[in-house]
Amino acid sequence: MKFARRTLLAGAAALAATSPARADEPLLTDDGLYRQPWFLESFLDLSDDLEGAAKQGKRFAIMWELKGCPYCKETHFVNFARPNISDYVKANFEILQLNIVGSRKVTDFDGAEMSEKELAAKYGIRFTPTFQFFAERAGPLKALAPQKREVARAPGYLRPEDFLAMFRFVREKAYETKSFRDFVKALPS
Repeated sequence: MKFARRTLLAGAAALAATSPARADEPLLTDDGLYRQPWFLESFLDLSDDLEGAAKQGKRFAIMWELKGCPYCKETHFVNFARPNISDYVKANFEILQLNIVGSRKVTDFDGAEMSEKELAAKYGIRFTPTFQFFAERAGPLKALAPQKREVARAPGYLRPEDFLAMFRFVREKAYETKSFRDFVKALPS
C-alpha cells in the first residue's frame, strides 16, 4: 500500500511539474517549441485553416518558430502573457504554429504538400519568430506567387506595443492604404 501511494504521489508531482501553473500559460511541446493552449489545432492544410478562420470571423496567421529561439520564448512569455494582447489575438485570429526546420507535412494554398522546412524555404522565412498574415479567402491565393499571398509579415521579435499594433494593422485592413510604419506613427501616444 505504501509503495502504491508513494508511486501515486510521485506521479502526481511529476504531472504537476510538467503542467503549466495556469491554463493560459504556454506549454513546452515534444519538439521543443512553446505553444499557447489556444493556438489552432490543424490538419496542416493552409486553405482549410484559412477558410475555417474566416467562417469564425477571424484572420489566419502562421507563427514560425525554432527550438531554442530566445525571441520565440519571449513572444510567448512576454507578449502573449499580456491579457490585452492575448485577448485581442484570440478574439480576432487563428494562429498556426510551424517549425522552421520541421518535418510535418503541410499542404500549401496551391495544393503542394511539403515539409514545414520546405514550406519555410518556399516563403523565404529566415528568422524566428516570423508571423505571416494572409488574405481573407484562400481561393485567390492559389494563383499567386508565395510572397504575394501575404498581406503582412513580421520577421523577428516585436516589442509588445508594436506586436499588438501588427495584429491591429491586419485586422483593420490598414495594409490596404498604408505601411505598417505609417500605421504605427498614426497611433495615439
